[in-house]
Amino acid sequence: MSEKKDKAKKQDKEVKDQVEEVLDNAIEEVDGNGENKEEQPETKGNELTEEERLKEDLQKEKDKFLRLFAEFENYKRRTSKERLELFKTANQEVMTAMLPILDDFDRALNELKKSGDENLLKGVELIHNKLKETLKAKGLERMKVEQGEDFDSEVHEAITQVPAPSDDLKGKIVDVVEPGYKLGERIIRYPKVVTGQ
Repeated sequence: MSEKKDKAKKQDKEVKDQVEEVLDNAIEEVDGNGENKEEQPETKGNELTEEERLKEDLQKEKDKFLRLFAEFENYKRRTSKERLELFKTANQEVMTAMLPILDDFDRALNELKKSGDENLLKGVELIHNKLKETLKAKGLERMKVEQGEDFDSEVHEAITQVPAPSDDLKGKIVDVVEPGYKLGERIIRYPKVVTGQ
């Protein structure tokens, strides 16, 4: 955690140094323009007086500074938003790697239920529930998809179509082959379903 804070402080310091450098360059530029203008003889008529030119230069530099400051604020907002997004989905790769293990547990439980060995079934269920609860605490959520729901191509992945067993299942989900999972609000694996035609 302290490494992240140190990194963030380092980035903020770098940005502040850049802002200071730009401001120093702008001040030098104004000073340089002021020296050149003092050397030129003043002419009357359409040209501005020395004081008016300096006021105009000062106004330009104020505008530059305000734009730079606004750009810096936008940068800070954008990077903090990106940082929050990164924290939310930092463990996505690990979660994606754990999904096949969850699938294997589900298949093992189904087979153990068929075998009739209650003690073995209870032991595997305890481990399975502990793994599910741990992943759930880290933000992983199983998507609820059931037979008879409307098929939505934005949320479901159709792997095949079969003739609908009844008329009310036409264009709807007939079977769920593989469950889908979300990490926060982001879908990391779409549920694989069979649709009726």
